[in-house]
Amino acid sequence: QVQLTESGGGSVQTGGSLRLSCSAPGYTDSAWRMGWFRQSPGKEREGVASIGNYGETTYADSVKGRFTISRDGAKTTLYLQMNSLVPEDTAMYYCAVRPGRKWPSLVGTEYTDWGQGTQVTVSS
Repeated sequence: QVQLTESGGGSVQTGGSLRLSCSAPGYTDSAWRMGWFRQSPGKEREGVASIGNYGETTYADSVKGRFTISRDGAKTTLYLQMNSLVPEDTAMYYCAVRPGRKWPSLVGTEYTDWGQGTQVTVSS
């Protein structure tokens, strides 16, 4: 199993920006989907953004227009640019990968590999 490592979390004020990164080396499949999820205390895990093998993206309604998912050309690093952050975005953010799947998905059970998470805190 490939080890995923997130970075870039931190504390910002409302309206601020953060860029999360996820190192995902070692995948040799012909295709894989990558995604970002978040979970805050007392809430269920939520799919935030996903990118498919051909670059298709999908976003949760709550982050559309504010967050952008991307990856490097080798598909070994995943990014999440988060702008116009609000306190409701406060959560632990996780990256996830599903080898062998082409299309994006915001469903957590459709991923097999997970990182340890990076904390994002937005204060008002």
